[in-house]
Amino acid sequence: MKIIRSKDFTASTAWGAIDIANMNGITTRLHWTDKPYKWHINEGEEVFAVLDGCVEMFYREDGTEHSTVLKTGDVFFASVGTEHVAHPIGVARILVVEHAGSV
Repeated sequence: MKIIRSKDFTASTAWGAIDIANMNGITTRLHWTDKPYKWHINEGEEVFAVLDGCVEMFYREDGTEHSTVLKTGDVFFASVGTEHVAHPIGVARILVVEHAGSV
């Protein structure tokens, strides 16, 4: 059993994470960041839930770039092949559920 207080979690580098669970190859990780990630496409689906802070999520559909601001409690689902990048607005804590070893 684990109890994790996400608001207390920090990391020494942007996108530092703690592993919460690995269930049949699907990982759940808590990330802390104050810097953007990189454009990427996951091998599988990804669930991205903002637990603290705000994140501007950029994504491409049919070659067109879009963005939306995710606030605490918001969830972004990236289907297979969705190119995306997260840009925190200040400090953010994010719960990510994806295939183990995804970018």
